[in-house]
Amino acid sequence: MTARILVVDDIEANRRLLQAKLEAQYHTVLLAEHGAQALELAHAEAPEIILLDVMMPGMDGYEVCRRLKADPVTSYIPVVMVTALSEMEDRVRGLDAGAEDFLTKPVDDFLLNSRITALMRYNTVASELRQREASGIRSGAMEELNRDEIDRPSRIFIVDDEARSSARLANTLRAQGHKATTLMEAGDMGELASERVDVLILSLSARSFDPLKLIAHFKMNPVTRSISVILICDPHDKAKALRGLEIGASDMITIPIDRQELAARIRTQTRRTRYIDILRQRVDRGLELSVIDQLTGLHNRRYMNGQLEQFMQRAVRGNQPLSLMMADIDHFKAVNDTHGHQAGDDVLREIGKRLRANVRPTDVVCRTGGEEFVVLMPNTPGDLACAAAERIRKAVAAETFPVLGGSQSLRITVSAGVSTLQGADDRADDLMHRADTALYQAKTGGRNRVESIAA
Repeated sequence: MTARILVVDDIEANRRLLQAKLEAQYHTVLLAEHGAQALELAHAEAPEIILLDVMMPGMDGYEVCRRLKADPVTSYIPVVMVTALSEMEDRVRGLDAGAEDFLTKPVDDFLLNSRITALMRYNTVASELRQREASGIRSGAMEELNRDEIDRPSRIFIVDDEARSSARLANTLRAQGHKATTLMEAGDMGELASERVDVLILSLSARSFDPLKLIAHFKMNPVTRSISVILICDPHDKAKALRGLEIGASDMITIPIDRQELAARIRTQTRRTRYIDILRQRVDRGLELSVIDQLTGLHNRRYMNGQLEQFMQRAVRGNQPLSLMMADIDHFKAVNDTHGHQAGDDVLREIGKRLRANVRPTDVVCRTGGEEFVVLMPNTPGDLACAAAERIRKAVAAETFPVLGGSQSLRITVSAGVSTLQGADDRADDLMHRADTALYQAKTGGRNRVESIAA
């Protein structure tokens, strides 16, 4: 994978050096020489990663990072702080400003490539989810990200076959307010499935298992795929760490472990895990909202249109019958006018329940708007479709409908029209039109009845 990377540094030699390193890995590089230009380019070019120098005249890197993260247009772009400062407090300050990572000058090629590899993988997932949501499926139910949920203490699982080091690490994390469990304490990895673990810390020095195979397993398993994996590695084992990042690990930290750096990396990876989880939930919710009628829980017209086209294609290819029932609640306007819209909603919900209770699992039940419902009946000839429609009509009329919390009950009936696919030249609009015509005949013929146009 390659990325579009914005390099920000007030010294041209530094910019050109990073540009050369990145272009050697086939990345596309944008250059900015001060903070204001960086903000402009981030807005205009939407880079996938920003390498940001800390010590710049005027607006330093910390302030640039804060502004990037405060702007909804650029807040999602990962920022890596590049600093000549050697103090850990200075590095952690960058992470506190919102940066995802940091690199120390002179920039080590291994660390540069490993950080970019991890960020690119994160970007791929996050970008896909943001695009799916944007093309979704925006509706009033798409709430803002819950910052309290993202920032609360982490749930961490430590995988290391060295008891003393894993216990020491767990105690350090607990002292920082996190919930930490070691493999030694748990006995197995069942907790990964039963608990919503945010971060898995994996020692590359383990001897009783292959850490790289374990990473591959985690990333293939749907239960653990989204968990951020931080590798603990010896400084002399960079090749193995890079391979771990390529397989799917999210980050790495070298021993001896600095507590401040550990805390910062845990916080960053936890936020990423929860951000991805929340995006997935929002996309799933958006997809549901796009095909489900929220009042009745039935499928909506959008879903029906897609399913009808697919059912017709399958029916023609397999020379199988296909029928459609269109039903309409009789005198529904009178229900709303006399008893109010809440009573009308109660009736619609109950109609949905009775429809679902009287169709086959293979049938598709939809509310297409107002008081109109459609049932798609694959592999169903006209006579059986009429029998099914009659069964539904009787189920609706058989018992009264409780409304307004059960304080009243109403007699409700439906009229229905049935149509059947006529052949390869038939279109969805033709099938719907014939069902609508049959429904009109049922209405004009006295209501609470089923009519059919099969040919």
